[in-house]
Amino acid sequence: MSERLLRTFISVTVPNEIIPLRDMLKTTVKHQKKNLRWVITGQIHLTLKFLGFAPPDVIDELNSIIAKVISRYTKIDLTVTGTGCFPVPTRPRVLWLGMTGQTATLTSLVSDLNTALEPLGFPAEEQKVVPHITLARIKYPPKHTPDISAFLQTTYDPILMTVSRVQFTRSELFPDGPVYSILGTHFLAPEDKRRIEDDNS
Repeated sequence: MSERLLRTFISVTVPNEIIPLRDMLKTTVKHQKKNLRWVITGQIHLTLKFLGFAPPDVIDELNSIIAKVISRYTKIDLTVTGTGCFPVPTRPRVLWLGMTGQTATLTSLVSDLNTALEPLGFPAEEQKVVPHITLARIKYPPKHTPDISAFLQTTYDPILMTVSRVQFTRSELFPDGPVYSILGTHFLAPEDKRRIEDDNS
């Protein structure tokens, strides 16, 4: 195939309050090694689904499918609270912020996206969906493991977050980090539309 494949994912933008929170949490991890990289401003997001590589000629179809799924849902209210890591604190690879609120609805939306996109060759991830916002990534095999105990014990005022739209995004990888570009923006259904559908059901 002569066309260059596009690395893509589906995500939600996050509140601006996440930026100073990230900067505060940076101070809890005393690790100066290059194997830890904090997500830069403008690239922090809530990932719904990582599609991976897609040929350019299917982007329009993917946008149509995503729009159809998203339109079945009204806004989803979440609260950003707590911290965590994947997979384990003794050898973390991802540092993240947790979520409460309508997480079951968010998980259902992700499940519907997986079902709709799988026929096009984009299967669901095997891991259980854990709604989170990634703040930092740690790469191995370098032997330097950061001490994240203070990060995991830090508390902060909860941040309200409403999901009213999602973005289909391209990620281009460069030595200094990824560069994102928006391939499509899709809005959840307005509340009044959902009420009309419920009244007619």
